[in-house]
Amino acid sequence: MKTSALIRLKLSSEKLLETVFKALEPEVKKPSTMRSSATLKKEGEFLVLKVEAKDTVALRATLNAYLRWINSIMSSIETLKKQ
Repeated sequence: MKTSALIRLKLSSEKLLETVFKALEPEVKKPSTMRSSATLKKEGEFLVLKVEAKDTVALRATLNAYLRWINSIMSSIETLKKQ
């Protein structure tokens, strides 16, 4: 069974959107598994993540990975702003 998910994240600035997009680009270009694939695009102030997978287990794992990476990128940026 093929599954998919679409996530739209509104980011606070164009600079943050560009930073997150560029940081995730290598992961999108070369997926770590053949069971799922992801695409990223920018729509205005939104980062749009689309994940397609062969099954729900692969979909959940891929979504979790991308959302954790996004959270880590944004946390790192916030930490650097405080310095």
